[in-house]
Amino acid sequence: MEAILLEYAWVLVVLIALEGLLAADNAVVMAVMVKHLPKPQQKKALFYGLLGAFVFRFAALFMITFLVNIWQIQALGAAYLLFISIKALLDKGKDDEDDVKNPRKKSGFWMTVLKVELADIAFALDSMLAAVALAVTLPELGDFHIGGINGGQFVVMLLGGIIGLIIIRFAARQFVVLLEKFPSLETAAFLIVGWVGVKLVVLTLSHQKLQIIDEAFPHSTIWKSIFWVVLLAIAVGGYLTAIAKNRKQA
Repeated sequence: MEAILLEYAWVLVVLIALEGLLAADNAVVMAVMVKHLPKPQQKKALFYGLLGAFVFRFAALFMITFLVNIWQIQALGAAYLLFISIKALLDKGKDDEDDVKNPRKKSGFWMTVLKVELADIAFALDSMLAAVALAVTLPELGDFHIGGINGGQFVVMLLGGIIGLIIIRFAARQFVVLLEKFPSLETAAFLIVGWVGVKLVVLTLSHQKLQIIDEAFPHSTIWKSIFWVVLLAIAVGGYLTAIAKNRKQA
């Protein structure tokens, strides 16, 4: 029994680390989406967004065996992230051309909260699938099942998800501060959103009901390496460009 509990504790630590990594890109999205709001509303929008994300993740864990079989849900998540990335980059280009003459109307508070919720759902699909892949490797603990998953495995996924959301909350606030200091980082942020959308496209195309690409490819070392190298390149490149731009303007 002690050996099983130690195994559960180890998987929980790994899951928290994984959620922390996945939280970084989620936090970037949330930061960009709430940046235009006044500071008090930024905090409220982040709070409501995370509250909705928690409710969705909790409900989705009960239906995970059902959700995993629907590739269309992953496809919708990918399409949404690609849409907001491309639209934001195109709008930013138009804003740069128009400059101050025709300022573009920003989303209101509740529309911003809705956008944050939808983005959270798209990111949650990715993190939940990763959590399931880890948790199902654990030996079953107890005789009860929740959502087609053993109760012990379910608790590990739930704890990992809650801690991941807490990480996102604090990371998102830090990213908002960073974006206020370096406004030109917004382009890099939306490129990261689009790149995560590509990641979900790859996951969708490898779904067991489609198998347009090899089912094992999204979990392979080569794809994970490509994903993180490109993501880091966008982040570092955007940061260095933002610093250089700030120096020119100073």
